[in-house]
Amino acid sequence: MSQKNVLLLFGGCSPEHEISVASASSVVSALNGHRVIPVYITREGKWLMYDGKLDNLPNLNWEKFGTPAILSPDRVNRGLLRVVGEKVKAIPIDVVLPILHGPNGEDGTVQGLCELAGIPYVGCGVTASAVAMDKAVAGLIARALKIPQADFLVLEADELHIDIGKAMTKIGRKIGYPCFVKPNVGGSSIGITKVENRKELKPAIENALNYSGKIVVEKCIIGREVEVGILGAGVAAKASVVGEVIADGDFYDYDAKYTKPGSKTIIPADIPEETTKKIQEYALQIFRAIGGRGLSRVDFFVTQDGRVIFNEINTVPGFTNISMYAKMWEASGVANQDLMDILIGIALEA
Repeated sequence: MSQKNVLLLFGGCSPEHEISVASASSVVSALNGHRVIPVYITREGKWLMYDGKLDNLPNLNWEKFGTPAILSPDRVNRGLLRVVGEKVKAIPIDVVLPILHGPNGEDGTVQGLCELAGIPYVGCGVTASAVAMDKAVAGLIARALKIPQADFLVLEADELHIDIGKAMTKIGRKIGYPCFVKPNVGGSSIGITKVENRKELKPAIENALNYSGKIVVEKCIIGREVEVGILGAGVAAKASVVGEVIADGDFYDYDAKYTKPGSKTIIPADIPEETTKKIQEYALQIFRAIGGRGLSRVDFFVTQDGRVIFNEINTVPGFTNISMYAKMWEASGVANQDLMDILIGIALEA
């Protein structure tokens, strides 16, 4: 592929800000051959561009060395506007690579900005991004596809605020214990609590409401946690080998993913071939149903009796040094640099 001007967006106004920075740092090394234009989005939403060496993104003093920049919505003069003093410099952009996890990045917002600007971007479109981010809607799509998943209940914030006791009784009756209480939007297991009894339910609900205006309560599934990567678009999309996550903890929460050294991954997962094929088939069905494009990681459980249970779909999977997506594709024969080129190619063809 010929050299492209790649706008790398990372950071963002999201609880997953730090993970985004770590992902971007890993992605840079796989973009050899392209001109990378890094733009860091602060937690407050300020965009800062840097044009120095890119080998230490996480530790750069962006406030000191970065200069303000914005993505122009002008579809004729497409590009990034860099502000230096009273001067504005236009920088042409061939493709945007949004390595933004969670709200304000993975949910269709940045994708919509790219659509307005008429600039190709890596990953799923506005609708697919928004649908995948909304756990309740993604669950309804899986249900429509008749893909097995845990029983779940969706509760709005106002329902919980009006009579939380009534809502807790409803949860106990319809879902039971143990269960998982999750923010309806978000990733990296932030805001998720495993609840063993009614006493633990209220603080778990309050915690989830810190991250989302509604919550999802799911029946606890006892099983192995497995993941599969999707690459491509439409009928041409393919599934990677399946990987297994073994958490250092009760479940694969934020700490188990990023801070506990005892968590480990097994790629490919040691599961029967027919189970692998079913996971890949279900993942492709969901990806195509939401109108996915480019990439996604789809997570499942495999129970002791061999059932495959859908958990969630992530349209901007992590690219940190411990993240599964790139590793699963590497195990499938696609090196990281080739993976980035394929994703950029899909974006340019869309």
